[in-house]
Amino acid sequence: MFNNLNEKWTVLLNEKNQKETINNLELFLKKEYKEQKIYPNLEEVFNLFNHLSVEKIKVVILGQDPYHGERQGNGIAFSVKEGVKIPPSLRNIFKELKLEYPNYTIPESGNLMKWVEQGVFLLNTVLTVREGEAFSHKGKGWEILTDKIIEIIDEKDEPVVFILWGNSAKKKKELIKNSKHLILEGVHPSPLAASRGFFGCNHFLKVNAFLKKNKRKPIDWSLE
Repeated sequence: MFNNLNEKWTVLLNEKNQKETINNLELFLKKEYKEQKIYPNLEEVFNLFNHLSVEKIKVVILGQDPYHGERQGNGIAFSVKEGVKIPPSLRNIFKELKLEYPNYTIPESGNLMKWVEQGVFLLNTVLTVREGEAFSHKGKGWEILTDKIIEIIDEKDEPVVFILWGNSAKKKKELIKNSKHLILEGVHPSPLAASRGFFGCNHFLKVNAFLKKNKRKPIDWSLE
């Protein structure tokens, strides 16, 4: 399955000595995809990486694992395919954008590819999941790989914003050592937590203020 991963990312991971991790993951996932219903579809697991090279990354938003409902996961954290009902966490993200940008139009679609195309790297720490079983692929090797991906991005010379929502994401703070980057920490946008500090975090405004300050093009968060 790693044959589907963009060659540039493969080279970077091999430079981080991740061949054994990749081989072990391939063995595990080959069995899982054969015996279980797994999301996202095999050809979509590396969707994010194949649309966004490390050179173009401006913002990293860290999620946990993919949506585990039918047709939801598409290889991009928080995003869903066209025509799929917007999940509660993503709905709360749109609500926060409306608070920060009063003229923002809450979209009908939850497809966030427009953000990816502008340099927003929507990364889950685990890239696959069994249908209906959240965190079912936790501890199988994905975290080792995605930690290395965070380290690769941290090595960039250009300033990057890392957004860490929720306790799982906040644990990754120690991987970000480059003082050029901005780290924004906060409450996860899930319905269980959002009211405890996600709303009013102003992270999207802070992202664009930082990018402008560093002479990088700000993100157009609209999806319409």
